[in-house]
Amino acid sequence: MKIKFSVCVFLFLTSFVLSGAFFLCPSPASAAVEEAPRIPIPLLQLSLTPADGPQDVALGLQIIALMTVLSLAPAILLMLTSFTRILIVLGFVQRSIGLQQTPPQQVVVGLALFLTLFTMYPTWNHIYERGLAPYMAGNASADEAWAETITPVRDFMFRYTRQDELSLMITMANLEQPEERDAVPTRILIPAFMLSELKTAFQMGVVLYIPFIVVDMVVASVLLAMGMMMLPPMMISLPFKILLFVMADGWNLVVTSLLKSFVNV
Repeated sequence: MKIKFSVCVFLFLTSFVLSGAFFLCPSPASAAVEEAPRIPIPLLQLSLTPADGPQDVALGLQIIALMTVLSLAPAILLMLTSFTRILIVLGFVQRSIGLQQTPPQQVVVGLALFLTLFTMYPTWNHIYERGLAPYMAGNASADEAWAETITPVRDFMFRYTRQDELSLMITMANLEQPEERDAVPTRILIPAFMLSELKTAFQMGVVLYIPFIVVDMVVASVLLAMGMMMLPPMMISLPFKILLFVMADGWNLVVTSLLKSFVNV
């Protein structure tokens, strides 16, 4: 037994020494990795240097203005386009049926975005052809490009701005009632256009709610007549509302109504 025990101890010590030597001694592969040149980490420096002329200052201001416009792009999308009306009406469709998460919010926003691109294409095409393209080609100055850019946007907003909302904003700004459109400031036109879009979207949403409210009332009356007061009417009316929406081709009707509400498409 002593011999076997000593042999086991000897084998254990030998394996321990060999394993330690294996891990401590650098292998050729590791040596090659250590000898490989390291990739330097780039150093980012921000510095302010004197401008050589007014052109450098103008270029810097243009870059700052571009970054500002990009950061405000979602707000511009909401304020100056048809995105507000389309998104609110599609949200009314979800809530009138009773589906809170179907379709998902990303799908609804994506559909609203592409419908906005469809309805705003004539305006944006006019902006590109009359304002952006000549300015990029050097055939127009910045002031001329801005005038050709803001004019179709103002025409679009005037087309769907209600007179009541426009008069309200002019009165709140303590301005005299202008005699022509060109005299209306853009800072007055934008909130008036937003209020008009909200009003139109809510009117369309009320029309969407009416048939589904009728279904809810009919189901609730039937359950009450049957004495099933403990059964939630929403649980029974939801399949009927979905069936009604599918049979009437609801998405086609909603999208067609939205597109026809913009007469420029």
